[in-house]
Amino acid sequence: MAPLPKKRCPKAHQGNRRSHMARKAPALVLCSQCRSPKLAHQVCPTCGTYAGREVLKVKTEAKKG
Repeated sequence: MAPLPKKRCPKAHQGNRRSHMARKAPALVLCSQCRSPKLAHQVCPTCGTYAGREVLKVKTEAKKG
């Protein structure tokens, strides 16, 4: 048989246990090339650079009209 707790744990204690599990906003930094916000240690989605060099070729959107 598996061991069981002596007493039932209150819901407040359950909330205290889970207090560190809250969602947090991702940390954004400014791109060194275009100054747009991006995720840290990721390629910039706007200009396609990482660590000061071009990694991706970014497609420019054609304007309608």
